[in-house]
Amino acid sequence: MSSLSGDGFNTLIAAAHKTGKTVIVGGSGRGIVPVLRGLRAWQLANVDHSRFAGAVLLSPKFYTRTPEPGTPVELLPIVKATNSRLFILQPDKSPYFWQLNRSVDALQKNGSDVFVKTLRGVRDRFYFRPDAFAKEQQASNSLARNLFNAMMLLTSQQDSFREPVSALTKSLTNPSKKKERGLQKYRGDPTPRPLNLPTLNGEFIDLKSLKGKVVVVNFWATWCPPCVHEMPSMQRLNTHFKNKPFTLLGVNMAETNAEVSKFLNTRVDISFPIVMDYDGRALKDWGVFAFPTSYVIDKQGKIRYALFGSVEWDNADIVSKIERLINE
Repeated sequence: MSSLSGDGFNTLIAAAHKTGKTVIVGGSGRGIVPVLRGLRAWQLANVDHSRFAGAVLLSPKFYTRTPEPGTPVELLPIVKATNSRLFILQPDKSPYFWQLNRSVDALQKNGSDVFVKTLRGVRDRFYFRPDAFAKEQQASNSLARNLFNAMMLLTSQQDSFREPVSALTKSLTNPSKKKERGLQKYRGDPTPRPLNLPTLNGEFIDLKSLKGKVVVVNFWATWCPPCVHEMPSMQRLNTHFKNKPFTLLGVNMAETNAEVSKFLNTRVDISFPIVMDYDGRALKDWGVFAFPTSYVIDKQGKIRYALFGSVEWDNADIVSKIERLINE
């Protein structure tokens, strides 16, 4: 999707505009890239915008790629070159939910009117997930109504002309090849952000108090299949180093005590501590853009390794790297 120029949408908007009907375009996920590119190209070539109402974007991905932990995130160039009316439908069980303000600010800077409806309790792609739970099935049944309401709002805001943004740093973003996930050297500031959060019992654990141990800080959620998949291997790693200066610290991302307690009692058997990031503040402070994301902190309290995505934590490479940190 990121490699598409948007010419098809430009042609589609032009043809629809000739019908005399109100025109609204839409896209989801990475599919919003050719939509916005085509919209911009159409705006540049046409003066009469009176029948164009805007775009509906579902679970939009506004970034060039998921950044490696510790590296800066890069907004797609088309985000800063968009001036339109946009209605965003954003699931809250998504890493992009916590970074949405950054995208909205960039869109508004060049004149876009941005409306956001948060879809509570659902994940990205909820409308066709084979593992959809009841709330996501309900949201799927309500999707047509939400799309209709979004279109009605955009239609009520129509104007005759909207100044297109002429500057665009580059026209296409080449899709990046998927990397094999593994524990990589951390490339950012090695000093971790503060982390002092409560357990389910209300007792606070401060990351600073764990200095002298090698610590794996793992951001996870009960609704995240890769997070759940890697937990047994994390427990095996924890057991492997049980007599060493080592611990895992699971940071749950913005769920309730009831949700997490039920999960821990019925789905997994772990002994390492879990702390609760109720409002997602730690998630944002640590720059988490994917679930799960993990950081390995050495005994001096510095981040040495990190990765996003799930892995088998007791594989030989990871065990060796942690062993070396323990022996430093």
